[in-house]
Amino acid sequence: MSATPAATAASAPNTPANPRSRVVLASLIGTTIEFYDFYVYATAAVLVFPHLFFPTGDATTALLASFAVFGAAMVARPLGAIVFGHLGDKHGRKATLVGALLTMGIATFLIGVLPTYALVGWLAPLLLVILRIAQGFALGGEWSGAALVATENAPAGKRAWYGTFPQLGAPIGFIIANGLFLVIAAVLPSDDPSMPSQAFLDWGWRIPFLFSVVMVVVGLWVRLRLVESTAFSKASEQGKLKRLPLATVFKDHWRKLILGTFFMLATYVLFYLMTTFSLSYGRAPVEAAEGALPGLGYSYSTFVLMLIGGVLFFGVFTLISGPLADRWGRRKTLIWVTLGIIVFGLVWVPLLSAGFAGVMIWLVVGFSLMGLTFGPMGALLPELFPTNVRYTGSGISYNVSSILGAAVAPFIAVALWQAGGGSPFWVGVYLSVMAVLTLIALLVSKETKDVDIDA
Repeated sequence: MSATPAATAASAPNTPANPRSRVVLASLIGTTIEFYDFYVYATAAVLVFPHLFFPTGDATTALLASFAVFGAAMVARPLGAIVFGHLGDKHGRKATLVGALLTMGIATFLIGVLPTYALVGWLAPLLLVILRIAQGFALGGEWSGAALVATENAPAGKRAWYGTFPQLGAPIGFIIANGLFLVIAAVLPSDDPSMPSQAFLDWGWRIPFLFSVVMVVVGLWVRLRLVESTAFSKASEQGKLKRLPLATVFKDHWRKLILGTFFMLATYVLFYLMTTFSLSYGRAPVEAAEGALPGLGYSYSTFVLMLIGGVLFFGVFTLISGPLADRWGRRKTLIWVTLGIIVFGLVWVPLLSAGFAGVMIWLVVGFSLMGLTFGPMGALLPELFPTNVRYTGSGISYNVSSILGAAVAPFIAVALWQAGGGSPFWVGVYLSVMAVLTLIALLVSKETKDVDIDA
């Protein structure tokens, strides 16, 4: 099979390799933008959309409807992984990453200009669902491409370290998105801590969605300066590229697809419980009104500041996880972290019942575990697959897990919160059970630290 033009250019003797700074920035900035866009929606799903797009008259039902749309994007992510993975494994990583970034940016901007239910009725939530699906489709192609840029350009012995840079996009995107919402909420304050102000509902919530355009322009500038990785160029020159990468993955690497999906399961459930569910639980009044569920009773601004404090540990421990996984191996590191997640899920009630200090410990521990489990995935999933199907294989594993974990996690959490009479006990148990499934997958897997990334 002949090499693609991009691959030929990338492998030409006079074409410079991607310098370290470009690799780090290109893998980091794209995922930061993608996660920023996702968090903007997640925050709006709690604060705004139940009031503006799902006015059912029942607070819990409206929140569940908003979370259902949130989950719709997760369902679209495997489709994005298949489409962008096919393009990335046949034509190169660079153009595919640019396409994913543009798709996410346009969808997010359009959400910011949507009419509400009061103006167009059920057309408003329908349009929201369509654009949310587009967001999920884009993120389905973004993560694996960014992880490949990092790991396929990493020096020997430092793949897990380099693989943490696209993972850092999650905490950084969270801080930017929620920080911006926090500033807007401060400028447009509300007299009721459980509700945004009318000005916030009227127009303030749109600003973070529209702001994504600025970030996308910066991301495109960085991504367009990339050249293809040596691994992809080598596969192209040797005629190893597959006509149908998806068929090859399912035929020859189905076991690795399943293992990769379950590797990510605990990570996804923990991720969305600590970010999306926690914002609902933290802001819910201690003495809930009829039709609502009781929670911790913090104001929006207070709890978001607490969340941002926890997310700082997410970022720090994401970076720490890379050298640990390079030294001890991905499998051994993740087995110990997953055991920690199992224990963490069983101590939710005592921690969340211990006042402000207990809640902060809960946030710090949860987000630290999140960094330790999320960081090594940037290297582990790409290492499961050969170069000619790596984009497709790692993307499908990562994003199918989003259905099993992230798509249903907020919805299940609210249902378990309700079943527990307002206690988060069963939500924590749910996290522990999902972590047990991840632990089993890790125990039956093999270490990938020493695999040849150019194969």
